[in-house]
Amino acid sequence: MILPTETVYGLAGDAATPLSVAAIYSAKGRPQFNPLIAHLADLASAEKVAQFDDRARKLAQAFWPGPLTLVLPVKAGGQVCDLARAGLDTVAVRVPAHPVALAVLAAFGGPVVAPSANQSGRPSPTTLADAVAETGQAAQVALEGGSCRVGLESTVVSLLDEPRLLRPGAVTRAEIEALIGPLSEAEADAHRSPGRMTRHYAPRAPVRLNVLSPLPGEAYLAFGPATGPVPAGVTVWNLSPSASLSEAAARLFVDLRAADASHPTAISVAPIPQSGLGEAINDRLARAAGWIG
Repeated sequence: MILPTETVYGLAGDAATPLSVAAIYSAKGRPQFNPLIAHLADLASAEKVAQFDDRARKLAQAFWPGPLTLVLPVKAGGQVCDLARAGLDTVAVRVPAHPVALAVLAAFGGPVVAPSANQSGRPSPTTLADAVAETGQAAQVALEGGSCRVGLESTVVSLLDEPRLLRPGAVTRAEIEALIGPLSEAEADAHRSPGRMTRHYAPRAPVRLNVLSPLPGEAYLAFGPATGPVPAGVTVWNLSPSASLSEAAARLFVDLRAADASHPTAISVAPIPQSGLGEAINDRLARAAGWIG
């Protein structure tokens, strides 16, 4: 099933059934060492598959339903199969904030894995049309949910010992730290989160970052009301003319895909502020460019 969420469209299946999970890995071309997130209808359902402590409950109560994933010890007898967890003793859980997704989860009554409905390593789909173009041949059902409001995959936080930010997202570092204190760097638990591969979210064209003026033959993703000199023949997509980070996040994958479809020599991207939601946008862009190991 292609399932809309507030972050991106997912390719969804029963988290308890290895055959269903294996089919998702196969359809995406996703390596099976990369764990999947279990989506649930509410906190009570999540507590049936993961061991929550006070910090986890505080974050869940503050940000669920919403774009925050928690990596927690798996609960004995939980319904998320070993394959979905990539053989780990932890499970990644979240409650999405999309009415269609929540209705499906409530009706199903169990955990659902729903990684982004794209071929592994490609930009995530934030419209149904892009999701169908990427993995629609593998889905028995495709549900329309409009354009994704957030447009970036969820923030991922590990709470196994000291809290660690494994993947930035729309729930920002500052918002999390205001509730549970400082977040350590991801390295110790990085393998427990999706979205950590060196080249990820990538279009076919090479990506250049922090570009003030594109080169002839490139496509340009601008940000803000002013841009530098643009050579003739360069097509410009502006992630946010008003320099809104939330608008830029929602448009990022749509504009990356559109720019790539113009068959440029490269896609150059204007500087994006690092603060707040900019941390997540820059993380996705760095991985699209292959800058992160």
